[in-house]
Amino acid sequence: MSSNSKKKAEILNGFQALRQEQRALTSKLSEVETDVNEHKMVIDTLKNVNEDRRCFRLVGGILIEQKVKDVLPGLMTNHAKLTEVIGKLNEQVIKKGQEINEYREKHNINIVGLDNPKPEEAPAAAPSEPRGNVLVS
Repeated sequence: MSSNSKKKAEILNGFQALRQEQRALTSKLSEVETDVNEHKMVIDTLKNVNEDRRCFRLVGGILIEQKVKDVLPGLMTNHAKLTEVIGKLNEQVIKKGQEINEYREKHNINIVGLDNPKPEEAPAAAPSEPRGNVLVS
């Protein structure tokens, strides 16, 4: 393999690593958003229940019995913290996207189907996720 081919392979590997990092962040963001929605649903339900009523909560794989008045404040705190995490993850996803764009510009990387759509494809019909065909020139 020539040194030029090795360099292109290294550039491509770097680009793919950045994209994989962004996908991992996006996946984590989706997971945390699901947790926030679940917390919100439980909080909304428990707000309408007598505070001395018993409820069960899963903590570390163990089901514990508590009263609503003891559980609700903890759920609200967790909800607030998870909401903060979502904000931080959103920032990281945006930064990673900017890093990917800078890397693409620096190494003159074009993604087939995204950068050069076929004439019969309208730009709006371009896939949101590249098909994996990357050209390094």
